[in-house]
Amino acid sequence: MKSKQIFIATLSLVMALQGCKPEHQVDLLVYNAKVLTIDSAMPQAQAMAINNGQIVGIGSSEVLTQNFSAQNSIDLKGQIVLPGLIDAHTHFYALGLGMQQVDLVGTTSKEEVIERLRTFAPYKDANYIVARGWDQNDWSDPSYPTKEDLDVYFPDTPVALSRVDGHALWVNSAALKLANITADLVMEGGLVILENGAPTGILIDTPCEKIFKTIPAPTKNEQIQALLQAQEVCFSFGLTTVNEAGLDRSIIELIDSLQQADLMSIKVYAMAENTPKNIDYFLKKGPYKTPRLSVRSIKVYGDGALGSRGAALRRPYWDQPHHYGAMITDESALMNLAQRALKAGFQMNTHAIGDSANVTVLRVYKEVLAQKEDMRWKIEHAQVIPEDYFDDFSNNIIPSVQPTHATSDMYWAQDRLGPDRIQGAYAYQTLLERAGLIALGTDFPVEKVNPMLTFYAAVARKDLNEFPENGFMPDQMLSRLDAIKGMTIWAAYSNFEEAEKGSLSVGKSADFVVLDRNPLSCPENEIPQIKVLQTYVQGQKVFGL
Repeated sequence: MKSKQIFIATLSLVMALQGCKPEHQVDLLVYNAKVLTIDSAMPQAQAMAINNGQIVGIGSSEVLTQNFSAQNSIDLKGQIVLPGLIDAHTHFYALGLGMQQVDLVGTTSKEEVIERLRTFAPYKDANYIVARGWDQNDWSDPSYPTKEDLDVYFPDTPVALSRVDGHALWVNSAALKLANITADLVMEGGLVILENGAPTGILIDTPCEKIFKTIPAPTKNEQIQALLQAQEVCFSFGLTTVNEAGLDRSIIELIDSLQQADLMSIKVYAMAENTPKNIDYFLKKGPYKTPRLSVRSIKVYGDGALGSRGAALRRPYWDQPHHYGAMITDESALMNLAQRALKAGFQMNTHAIGDSANVTVLRVYKEVLAQKEDMRWKIEHAQVIPEDYFDDFSNNIIPSVQPTHATSDMYWAQDRLGPDRIQGAYAYQTLLERAGLIALGTDFPVEKVNPMLTFYAAVARKDLNEFPENGFMPDQMLSRLDAIKGMTIWAAYSNFEEAEKGSLSVGKSADFVVLDRNPLSCPENEIPQIKVLQTYVQGQKVFGL
């Protein structure tokens, strides 16, 4: 009884501060729910009052129904409500573009890849065939395919197929010829794989750029369709904010225009792609913020990916002696960019997979951030960390990780790293302990969009067949509450947006999701089956019945 009296007094104070009176008219009242607020001041509630897209009251159904009169009311009959989920690392635009191409994810052989290409009707008259998602590590023969495999079926039409991680291309002879790629091509930060003195058709990291320049750009209508299709997918999985890890100015401005026209309501934290034109423009312009779009960060590639052996390692790959991978952006370039970003008030978010890349980025960050606090620079992936470098993470150098990478890579990661170095890889609990927070994402479309798979990988460290029995490196499991925080309030903090989203609290945006079961308490094996019933952005339903 006493706690109820305290709550009524608190609610009355909140209402007074906001100029509310009993029976205050609001747009929406949600009640009879189990609201997991992710707010330590009130961890659970039953009801929320929402007006003009913001939460103006939260607490018990009894108190809120007595004090608010709503134009629309929703009785959730005990269903679970969470804050709108935030994916801290996505390729949102690429997801949409990929929906206009054949999907190569899950293929089990190069023959299956080719069959999907041959039977995809839109490719019949294409002047260039583009697709993504193959992973030779999933094939019965894990060796790289070749240009000849494609040439048999596509002798004249250029073909460029991105590996699942986006750090390698499998191309045919026509694509190599169009891009003028020969055995003599040498590009820092990447590799043209040769056999018998000729390109095999596999390109790693920077040489891929020469191919990309020859691929016809999507039309404006195709770009818009891609963004809108990606939005619908995200809403269906309860995502209300996505961090887009590297966009050109033109796509950022297109997103802004679609949001301003109310055609896009998903919120986007856009990292500007690290190109000279983008950097010059955005650093001069300064941070840009609307209720739906934030542009105050740069996406930088430190190195490549572990699966394609492009990640930069301090010692050779365990399964490929004398090969170290490569830095895409070397330390001097990172330092120069970091100084410019700091001066412009921009966050720097750097992709670092290998231990050499992570050490280099940490060294640059520490030196530059000694000049200024609360910049919240992120290391995207933070995948392989030497034991004596974990202490360099903090709430100013934030790990932004993707738990499904651990469960996707666990079958072969030790082959790349060896038994000792693997101990510092995918170390999410250690990173959380040292940094005090951790931002969680998927890297979709590299991984699946569903954030419940992110959650499952973080807390169970298993694949969908519940392998391994005790979890992969189980000491690095996150608690369920910490994993939810990584997808809500900590992700919001990493975006400088914790005051407006990330928890269901008075004064914050009414971004929330209704689930069919409680992720904090349901049986572990049920987590991947959790369904999103409804998704709301600023109090408006964007998904569900």
